Amino acid sequence: MALITYLTRIQFDFGALKLLPAELDLLGVKKPLLCTDKGVVAAGLVQRVREAAGRAMPVYDGTPANPTEAAARDALRIYQAEGCDGIVALGGGSAMDLGKAVALWATHAGDSLKPYMLIEGGLARIKPNVAPLVAIPTTAGTGSEVGRGALIILDDGRKLGLISPHIIPKLALCDPELTLDLPPGITAGTGLDAIAHCIETYLSPQINPPADAIALDGLGRAWGNLERAVQDGHDREARWQMMMAAMEGAMAFQKGLGAVHALSHPLGALPQPSLHHGTLNALFLPPVIRFNAPAIGGKLKELGRVMGVDGTTEGVAQAIEALNRRLGLPANLKAMGVPAAILDKVAEDAPKDHSHNSNPRPATVADYRAMLDEAYA
Repeated sequence: MALITYLTRIQFDFGALKLLPAELDLLGVKKPLLCTDKGVVAAGLVQRVREAAGRAMPVYDGTPANPTEAAARDALRIYQAEGCDGIVALGGGSAMDLGKAVALWATHAGDSLKPYMLIEGGLARIKPNVAPLVAIPTTAGTGSEVGRGALIILDDGRKLGLISPHIIPKLALCDPELTLDLPPGITAGTGLDAIAHCIETYLSPQINPPADAIALDGLGRAWGNLERAVQDGHDREARWQMMMAAMEGAMAFQKGLGAVHALSHPLGALPQPSLHHGTLNALFLPPVIRFNAPAIGGKLKELGRVMGVDGTTEGVAQAIEALNRRLGLPANLKAMGVPAAILDKVAEDAPKDHSHNSNPRPATVADYRAMLDEAYA
């Protein structure tokens, strides 16, 4: 039997930001904490959101590139000191994931987020009374605005997932206007994140035909518009399509991801170098597709149809590698600055990641090491 549940309230289109005051009123939020990062502040987007909100809005702008338990704790202190009653998360996946952690911690006991992590049995501990959260994406990649998960680096150094339907934002406010000035490199890396979500979800063996359909629709939008968005950031149609593709990727990955994310999550936990999640996914997609080929059968043909390429293992894998090159992404993990000495540890950590169990083909530590070697060279 398949249990299928979708999802949350979404306001989507150019100009959606103007709806923020009314949406906060619907949620009963009078004084939200704005969780964001310094790059979003420098881009002038925080000021735009504060002006649009029409109410007091304290700001936490210390979100790191990979959100941490320590940063969530700092933001929670501001939330409590300012008497906030909700969260507005503005930015990419990091800011939105941090906002989810703060919204959870504001209403759940404990001096650590560890008990709420999925692999620590946290699913049963997360209750419905999470503080109201509005997510406003400024990139088109993670889809965290509709996602049920948040990836957080704990104080002990592990990058783990908070997973619960209760941490899905109460509102996803998606305004492609906020992405028009996103630099080409970030546009490319986040766009490949959306593509990875769509492909991994579709290939997952879990039964969820609606998720499969959404994943394929999102893949088609991203594959057909990412290069346009990279080449001309003010291509409004391409930006609209990419934000929709990112949202659809996350709507679909309620079904589960796979080995791509099982590998990228432990690498994203490294303090140095700080590695971009979407770019890691871009490099892992081809080796993971090759590894999974014996288990995904006719699904490759469907991927090829949507992407407009040969629907074989090498046809799909090589098309992704060619797209990565055209977009100017790093050629391999070595070019990203990943030290070879840590690959054994990453291979050991990958099977412990929550995405591992929904990969279509069971993978051992040795299998993960082989995929790492392919992505490294």
